[in-house]
Amino acid sequence: MSKHIFKMPDIGEGVTEAEITEWHIKAGDKVASDEPVCDAMTDKATVELTAPVSGIVISVGCEAGEIMAVGGDLIVFETDDEAVLEKESSIPTPIKMETPKKQPSKKAKPAPKPKTAPAPVASTMIGTKPLASPAVRRRAEEQNIDLALVPASGKAGQITHADLDAYAKGGGSSLQKLAGGTDIKVTGMRRIISERMSESKRRIPHFSYVEAIDMTELERTRVHLNNTRAAHQPKLTLMPFFMRAMVKAVKLWPQCNATFDDDAGVITQHNPVHIGMAAQTPGGLMVPVIRNAESQDIWQLSSEIARIGEAAKTGNIAPAELSGSTISLTSLGKLAGVMATPVINRPEVAILCPNKIVDTPVIENGQMVVRKMMNFSTSFDHRVVDGFHAAEMVAYIKGLLEHPATLFID
Repeated sequence: MSKHIFKMPDIGEGVTEAEITEWHIKAGDKVASDEPVCDAMTDKATVELTAPVSGIVISVGCEAGEIMAVGGDLIVFETDDEAVLEKESSIPTPIKMETPKKQPSKKAKPAPKPKTAPAPVASTMIGTKPLASPAVRRRAEEQNIDLALVPASGKAGQITHADLDAYAKGGGSSLQKLAGGTDIKVTGMRRIISERMSESKRRIPHFSYVEAIDMTELERTRVHLNNTRAAHQPKLTLMPFFMRAMVKAVKLWPQCNATFDDDAGVITQHNPVHIGMAAQTPGGLMVPVIRNAESQDIWQLSSEIARIGEAAKTGNIAPAELSGSTISLTSLGKLAGVMATPVINRPEVAILCPNKIVDTPVIENGQMVVRKMMNFSTSFDHRVVDGFHAAEMVAYIKGLLEHPATLFID
């Protein structure tokens, strides 16, 4: 029997690390070649890693919820599989791609006895970079901290936010521990959401703009189309009408259908309109993408919205359908509220958020009438979009929605 070290494989998409969200094996287990051993989550998907050899698990390189660098020692096996002992264990093993899904709840374990914090050590290097999560790297860059100088206390020499705090303050914790609370480790999809939202708010100077829109005529149009639709046509919600208005608007304000690479200082205005549709799923917030919205009519958009929304909620969405959006649309449906200040999906520069429709008394031709009014909330990247142009575009969308026939005229 010989030891075989299975190193964290390169799982593609240019990632240098992944979070091990769940272990399917433990020390002492006997496993067969190609048997699933763990799930590793990147920014795009969860990847199931399989054993490269048959043998007995001696040890695993990290706990569930921790980050493992590509090339790090993931699992140590004891094996007599001579066919693989001559091969380098860092060769990627076959993997199965799946979208991030909600991990099954586990029974709470008794709280462990307090442990003494590990002494800081020199950080592990990934090529020429210290081992750290993208959020930690971004924060260090913003604070002008050289990660190579920061002592690491994380697993396998990983630099944590606490290490940055200690380095910036010359040691010590940044938060005071309060009695009576429950610590919940931020892992999996919640970790990715946390990092993306934090990065967006830190890097993008948001400004929000809200306009009131009379939705009375559009609601009449929608109801009429649903009552007269063919059997094969889907039932219409308001979302495809909003997308149709967005498509027409960004033709006139192309700076809003753009992405901003602020590291390179390059703004890219896109010809196709790929609309990110923010959706709440059992696993957390996801943004599936409606591609080439400009080439689809109301019915096609409605079908695609239903398909991709259901795929996201059931966890059957392909990783490629969660990236590449050029502008986003978010809505809380019946919980849409009075207004919102939506967070931009970086590197995009604009996000639109229709709110709840409310029967509201308004003055029309000197008479009080009840109209179906809706606030339309938006956020823009002020580095790319001027406030005047944002207001112009939203006013244009208002005109389209208040006169729905114009949505169907090219």
